[in-house]
Amino acid sequence: MRAATVVSLAADAVVRLDSVTKVYGSGAQAVTALDGVTIGFAAGEFTAVMGPSGSGKTTLLQVAAGIDRPTSGQVPIGDTELGRMSERRLTVLRRRRVGFVFQSFNLMGSLTAEQNVALPLRLDGRRPKATAVREALARVGLDGRARHRPAELSGGQQQRVAIARALVTRPEVVFADEPTGALDRRSGRAVLDLLREAVDGFGQTLVMVTHDPAAAARADRVVFLADGRLAGQLQRPTVEQVAGYMTRLGD
Repeated sequence: MRAATVVSLAADAVVRLDSVTKVYGSGAQAVTALDGVTIGFAAGEFTAVMGPSGSGKTTLLQVAAGIDRPTSGQVPIGDTELGRMSERRLTVLRRRRVGFVFQSFNLMGSLTAEQNVALPLRLDGRRPKATAVREALARVGLDGRARHRPAELSGGQQQRVAIARALVTRPEVVFADEPTGALDRRSGRAVLDLLREAVDGFGQTLVMVTHDPAAAARADRVVFLADGRLAGQLQRPTVEQVAGYMTRLGD
């Protein structure tokens, strides 16, 4: 394999990938999804991850979040090395220290908005405080929809519930996988405004996979992947800069 590429391994990184390789399969069928990746995500930073299809974006997100384990390398969240943890301890860590926002919302259809937001706390054995749940919904502009079920909400409103659910545990980092991919442009902008506010107003660390240059341009930094390797980054990018970089990667 080729030498590792390093992109911003900050000393204050909340999450790091140190020389991480992820290989699926074996022998002639082996596919290298990540190839010697070293990167850090700093506290209070909004990072977008982009790259062509099959570049390793989702794998990077899953490995960084402890959903998937690397074939080699280390993945610390704070001072905790994920590779040394059992599946049970990893599950507990994800509930308490990591938030997730998905393209498909992943809400429980039988639960109300406030019950969906409270779910991570209940799964962790904690009794949710009604005030904390309502505050989380108020932050995303849905305090008047607490008792509505997902089927009674628009796609944009469902994604806002998902964001409230991701933030209610006050996680160290939030991972978002194509959070605007299933939304119309107006709803997508509103969701990006909320994610931006989570960073600017509450110091949240956010890592977002996206294919949309306009969404990526809302981040503090855009990191590019190609063939499982880091291919560069842009700080405070414009839409045009992001689109141009993606065009070059696709050539």
